[in-house]
Amino acid sequence: MNTQGTMEKPPYAMIAILFVGAFVSLLNETLLNVALPSIMKDFDVSASAVQWLSTGYMLVNGILIPASAFFIQKFTNRNLFITAMILFTAGSVLATLSPTFGVLLAARMIQASGSAIMMPLLMNVMLASFPVERRGAAMGIFGLVMITAPAIGPTLSGWLIEHYTWRTLFDVVIPIAAITLIFAFFKLKNITPQRNISLDVFSLILSSIGFGGILYGFSSAGEKGWDSVHVYGAIAAGVIGLVLFVLRQMKLDEPLLEFRIYKYPMFALSSAISVVLAMAMFSAMLLMPIYVQTIRGISPFDSGLLMLPGAIVMGIMSPITGILFDKIGARILAIIGLSLTILTTFMFSNLTMDTSYGYIMFIYTLRMFGMSMVMMPVMTNGLNQLPPAMNPHGTAMNNTLQQVSGAVGSAFLVTLMQNRTESEAERLAESAAGDPSAMANIANEAMLNGINFSFTVSVFIAIVALVLAFFMKRVTPSEKPVKQQQATG
Repeated sequence: MNTQGTMEKPPYAMIAILFVGAFVSLLNETLLNVALPSIMKDFDVSASAVQWLSTGYMLVNGILIPASAFFIQKFTNRNLFITAMILFTAGSVLATLSPTFGVLLAARMIQASGSAIMMPLLMNVMLASFPVERRGAAMGIFGLVMITAPAIGPTLSGWLIEHYTWRTLFDVVIPIAAITLIFAFFKLKNITPQRNISLDVFSLILSSIGFGGILYGFSSAGEKGWDSVHVYGAIAAGVIGLVLFVLRQMKLDEPLLEFRIYKYPMFALSSAISVVLAMAMFSAMLLMPIYVQTIRGISPFDSGLLMLPGAIVMGIMSPITGILFDKIGARILAIIGLSLTILTTFMFSNLTMDTSYGYIMFIYTLRMFGMSMVMMPVMTNGLNQLPPAMNPHGTAMNNTLQQVSGAVGSAFLVTLMQNRTESEAERLAESAAGDPSAMANIANEAMLNGINFSFTVSVFIAIVALVLAFFMKRVTPSEKPVKQQQATG
C-alpha cells in the first residue's frame, strides 16, 4: 500500500472475478424489461404490478446498500462477495422455478439482496487498487460493467424470449453465477481494510422505513392512484423515516451512512447529477419496450436488437471516456453527454405510430453515447475528493441514491404515462363515439400519448442535471476526513 491508501500493484485477477459478479447482477437488473409484456400475459397481471419486478429489485438494493459501508468495513471482501453470490444464485434458481407471480417477485428480492453489495464492494476494491491519476481509466473499464450490462440486458432477453420463454433468462444467469462463485471461493483474497465497528440496528430500521416507504409509495401510485392512503401514507412515512435516519447519522460516531461527506462540494454535486440522470435513464429502459412491443407490435427479439448498438457504443466509449477524464476532467464530458441526452430524449417525446425502426435505433444509440460520457466521470470526480477512509461511505451513498432515484424515477414516469393514457383514452373515446374504426385504435393512441408525455417530463429532468454540470471542478483527495476538518475548521 502507498501513502494514498492504494496498492502498488492492482490485483487484476481478483478484480476480474468481482467484475463478472457485478456484471451478471447488473445484467439481471434490466434482463426482465423486455420480458415484462410476456410475464404480464403468463401471470395475468397489470403493467403497474409487473413493474415491481424491476422497481422491487431496486427497492431491495435501496434498502440494503446503505448498510454496505458497514459490511465492507466490518467483513472481508472475500466473505462478502461469496455470501452475495450465494444469495444471488439461490434467487435465480427460485425465479426460474416460480409457479406464481408472487414467488417470482420474492425470487427477485432474494437476487437483489445478493446484488446489493456487489457494486459498492467492487468500487471500493477499485479505489483501493488504483491511485487518483489512474482512476479515470480504471473506472472507465468499471463503466463497462455499470453501463453496458443494463444496456445488453434487453437485447439478450429479446432473443431468448423470441426463441424460448422468459424463464430462460434465469437459466442463462445461473451457470455464470455458479462458476463465478466457484472461482471466488478459490481465488479471492482480502485487500480492503477491516475495522471492528458495530451495526446500529435502529439506523438500519430507519433506513429501511425511509428508503422503502418512499420507493413503495411511488411504485404503488400507478396501480392504486396518488389519492390512495397506501401511496401518500407510504411516502409520508418514508420521508419521516428518512429525516430521522439522517438526524441520527449526524449524531453517531460510527454512522451507517456518513452524511458528513456532503461537506465535500464536488461529491455533493456529483451525487445530485447522478440522481437526476438515473431518473431519466431507468425510465427510458422501461418505456421503450412498452412502446416498441405493445404499441408497434415489434417482436421481443427485434425490440432487444434495437438497443444493441447503444450497448456496443457504451462498451466502446466507457474506457475512452475514462482516459479522457484523466486528461480533461469530468465537466466538459458531462456537458456534452447531457446535451446529447436532452436532445435525444426530446426526440423520443415525439414518437408516432409509424416512427421508423431505424430512426428509433439511431436516437437510442445516440442517447446511450451521451450517457456514457456522464455517469462514470461524474461519479469518479466526486469520489476523488473524498479521503480514502471515506470511500466505503462514498460508494454506499452513490449506489443507494442511484437505486432509489432510478426506482422513484421509473415509478413516477410510468405512473405519469398510465394516468395520461387513461385521461387521453377517455377523451378519444368521447370524440370517436359511433366510429368503430376509430374506437379500435384508441388504446394504442392513448398509450402513445402517455409515453410521449413521460419523455417530455424526462427532458426537463435531464436539463436540471445539465445546469448542475456547469459547476463541476477537478479535485484531488482531501488529506483530512470530515470530522478532522470540523475539529480544525
